[in-house]
Amino acid sequence: MTLKDLLKFLYLTSFPLRSIRLIRIIRLIPAISIPLLLFTITIYFYLLRDLPSPRSLSSQPLPLTTHIRDRNGQVLYKIYKNQNRTLVKLTDLPVALRQAVISIEDSQFYSHNGYSPTSILRALIKNLNCATGKPALPAGGLANCKTSLQGGSTITQQLVKTSLLTPEKTLKRKARELVLAIAVEALYSKDQILEMYLNRVSFGGSSYGIEEAAQTYFGKSASDLSLPESTLLAGLPASPTTYSPFGAHPELAKSRQKEVLRRMVENGYLSWDQAEAASAQDLNFAPQKTDIKAPHFVMYVKEILSQKYGPQIVEQGGLDVITSLDLSIQEQLEKIVREETARIAYLHIGNGAALVTRPKTGEILAMVGSRDYFDFDADGQFNVTTSPRQPGSAIKPITYSLAFGRGFTPASTIDDSPITYSIPGLPPYQPVNYDHRYHGRVTLRTALASSYNVPAVKLLSSLGVPNLIDFGTRLGISTWPDPSRFGLSLTLGGGEVTMLDLATSYGVFANEGRRIPIYPILSVTDSRGTRREVSGPVPESVLDPGIAFLISDILSDNAARTPTFGSRSQLYIPGQVVAVKTGTTNNLRDNWTIGYTPELLTAVWVGNNDNTPMSYVASGITGASPIWRRAMDLLLKIYPSSGFSPPTSIARLATCAGKSDYFLAGTLPPPCPSPTPTGTPKPEVQPTPDILTGASTEIYNKPKLKNPRRR
Repeated sequence: MTLKDLLKFLYLTSFPLRSIRLIRIIRLIPAISIPLLLFTITIYFYLLRDLPSPRSLSSQPLPLTTHIRDRNGQVLYKIYKNQNRTLVKLTDLPVALRQAVISIEDSQFYSHNGYSPTSILRALIKNLNCATGKPALPAGGLANCKTSLQGGSTITQQLVKTSLLTPEKTLKRKARELVLAIAVEALYSKDQILEMYLNRVSFGGSSYGIEEAAQTYFGKSASDLSLPESTLLAGLPASPTTYSPFGAHPELAKSRQKEVLRRMVENGYLSWDQAEAASAQDLNFAPQKTDIKAPHFVMYVKEILSQKYGPQIVEQGGLDVITSLDLSIQEQLEKIVREETARIAYLHIGNGAALVTRPKTGEILAMVGSRDYFDFDADGQFNVTTSPRQPGSAIKPITYSLAFGRGFTPASTIDDSPITYSIPGLPPYQPVNYDHRYHGRVTLRTALASSYNVPAVKLLSSLGVPNLIDFGTRLGISTWPDPSRFGLSLTLGGGEVTMLDLATSYGVFANEGRRIPIYPILSVTDSRGTRREVSGPVPESVLDPGIAFLISDILSDNAARTPTFGSRSQLYIPGQVVAVKTGTTNNLRDNWTIGYTPELLTAVWVGNNDNTPMSYVASGITGASPIWRRAMDLLLKIYPSSGFSPPTSIARLATCAGKSDYFLAGTLPPPCPSPTPTGTPKPEVQPTPDILTGASTEIYNKPKLKNPRRR
């Protein structure tokens, strides 16, 4: 039936009054619909245009905190940008905590549709009163108006306000909040809304979400909160600064807790006896301290993560990073470095650094980059372990391992006598030993173990500086890119290296010729629980296992180093087989001790961050060695040395000097000449050529001009 037919029917059925009314109503439709349409358009453009989608609450990722942990799961540091947040499921939270939050924030949470009409009306009255200069509430004064617009917000509205809208206090924003709250209630369940709220709301400072609040205030997970702890935290979101137990008025935190307990009683969640018992219970707050452990290591790991995943993922992606560091070892090593550097401060030694690694895996067990990270006056944040420094004689084992691959043996002899190298256009270069003495013909074993300088320079003269640079790079040195910069003093530490690189290279000796790059991360898990990284560095064979053994055997030979260091030095650890080498630069700016077993490696440096020289360091023993010795005494209790076993390519044979030594296959010594009978003509014997007899003058291109005396 058409409208025309309907009107005709009404007219013919003698209902004149009703017909007249209907006609009038129909005539009014255009007059009503046009303003209604205009009102709708106005509302749309004023409130609804560009309104964020409530679906983004679940689709857009929150900024999450990245946790860096030690190998046992202890948190070393939390990385976040403005908001420190860790997500937690509602089902993992104590029931009392949920009840406390609902009681104090929104007692009708499970019954309303996103808004509370009575709360809105109460807020409207206050706002109107404030606008007209009247007391905000009957019992209040104009001071109540300081907060401008009254909220009257439900938990749903608070979620919308903090997650979807800007924080300004205007009627427009409040209306948009109401519309979005209704939409959120239609899209999500009550438990989903409560979980999102508890993970997003601020609890003061950088603590966002209930999990970080529990860690900040009580040092525990939110799942372990007691009733008193839950009620105190539940009262914070309304005004975290005012009610913080760490704020200027901690008594307000207690008053707020009592108010939460009272509301829980009113809502039937607790009895008065339970509330009073909870209120009377003392709370043990977590101490407020600098929340970082192993700071140099943590910043080193953060840099690696940022390079691999990007700063945004690291700062907001919620990664869970398990590192190789052992916090117990780290803290003890920090203590040792701090105490020992304090003892030698009179030697103008202002700083120390140490590194402990596992050669078989490349893992870092401890890293102390400077004596005190928080000593800003001494540039304590500077990480010596990652910064190039001159290694002194600590570089010599690389030279000798190259020589052993070129036919030299530990029993080969070399003349420790004066020698001068003439360089056209430059002053002559004459290396000298640390003790300013020469020791005549010595074996390479003695020369390396006793750290004689002249034999090391003669050896490098025979091998060639470019060959040493290539070889050192293969072992793990990354700071020798330009061979033209270096000369013969490179074997005495004339080329800077990092402690990490030196530890990598020494790790090759400890690991039977296999190089495993040092890497501090065991695993990386993203916020969804997906493992992003679980595999460690891949080992690469870069040195004959026999040569690696020869170096380790020499560096652990206490008798061979006795002429220089004595038989009972800090380097000798009774009952343990430990390879160790010291290094001191001629200018006394760097002092090193590096020692290892197959199970672990410890490198120690002392000096000054401003590169000023130390006043005196005797034989490389009074500086870094005491730190190294204390560290090794500690570590060997955890990782006892298994010693160095010769591979099948190594044989131990007697030498003509009446001793025995190890020899690599292909480098066996020639047989000793037999005694000649009396009266028998002396046979012509081709003499074994002297090795580097040390002519009065040898020429080598571009050696260093410095004259390092290193041990």
